[in-house]
Amino acid sequence: MAKAILYDATKCVACRGCQVVCKQWNELKAEFTENRGSYENPKDLSPETWIKMEFREIPRNGSVAWLFTRRACMHCTDAGCVTACPTGAVYHHDLGFVAYDKGKCTGCGYCVDFCPFEVPQLDGSRVTGLGRIDKCTFCTTHGLDRIGNGLEPACVKTCPPGALIYGDRGELVAEGNKRVAALGGNATLYGENELDGLHVLYVLTDSPETYGLPKDPKVSAAATAWKDIIQPLGWAAGGLVAGGLLINLIVARARQIRAEEEK
Repeated sequence: MAKAILYDATKCVACRGCQVVCKQWNELKAEFTENRGSYENPKDLSPETWIKMEFREIPRNGSVAWLFTRRACMHCTDAGCVTACPTGAVYHHDLGFVAYDKGKCTGCGYCVDFCPFEVPQLDGSRVTGLGRIDKCTFCTTHGLDRIGNGLEPACVKTCPPGALIYGDRGELVAEGNKRVAALGGNATLYGENELDGLHVLYVLTDSPETYGLPKDPKVSAAATAWKDIIQPLGWAAGGLVAGGLLINLIVARARQIRAEEEK
């Protein structure tokens, strides 16, 4: 049965406990932070920061309202990163979310290019082939697997106000819609249908755009073309080259044998 996380923005106090525990559990390094005129730190997601709380000040009823957005991998069902990955390093876990095997990553960066949420972060250069991407693994990293051991994700476990819930996706969709109905107004459940269903659902009090989320995220047609057309053609071309080299080797060897026999 597919699993998911429900993030209720109305319960979030932006304590950033999820940011801290994500680093602790996944053994990610601390990063340089500075005062940039915002409560947000660090500046963006990175190979060492897989969750970042975003703060937005929104004029509302003559006053200013704080809106908090949990930015991390959305674990899409129709995931551009999975579609584009040529090695299978980024893949769908049996429980539906998007897992990642760093050992298979070649640093091509296609997952970075084709994620509509700009989540995967490349550590190093794709030119050298030494870079590797990193992102939330839904706490399934080898040796640090909470899900496989019957535990909830670390971010959910540590959330003080209970803004994060882990469970069966169908049940969380129902719970999210129930909360949205109780909120009324412009409240919405984000992720129920986007990209064939996200495995991180958001209860929002306003439109997705107000929270910095794309209203109608889509996987780029280029990602599908890469997977279904360009990559197979590349493998075919590579096969033809390898076959040609093999034939040349066989012909050359035959000529050598014939020359030796004629002596």
